[in-house]
Amino acid sequence: MQTATDTTTRIAALNDMLRHTYWGGKVMMTPGITALPEDTQHAIFRAVQEFDTFTEDNDPYGEHDFGKVVVNGVSCFWKISYYDHTLCYGSEDPANTDITTRVLTIMLTSEY
Repeated sequence: MQTATDTTTRIAALNDMLRHTYWGGKVMMTPGITALPEDTQHAIFRAVQEFDTFTEDNDPYGEHDFGKVVVNGVSCFWKISYYDHTLCYGSEDPANTDITTRVLTIMLTSEY
């Protein structure tokens, strides 16, 4: 039987895989990110991949699903959301990749 801790650990691992590799889900950028110079966009993507500053304040549930990075003076949030495979509804079980599509969204903090 899987415990809540096991489920949270699996969700965090799946979220880390998406964020580190950009595989295992979809990656979206907001219009503010796409309007930035290409080299700044690349630097932001690298910063999101390398983010590892999870604390009780920014990761209270231990899922590694949210963070903030500042690159070249540009402040950005990133957020991982869990949907069904049609992307119409939230996933009933984010730990189950058979029924979940992860979506990583990168946005300017001003767009939040």
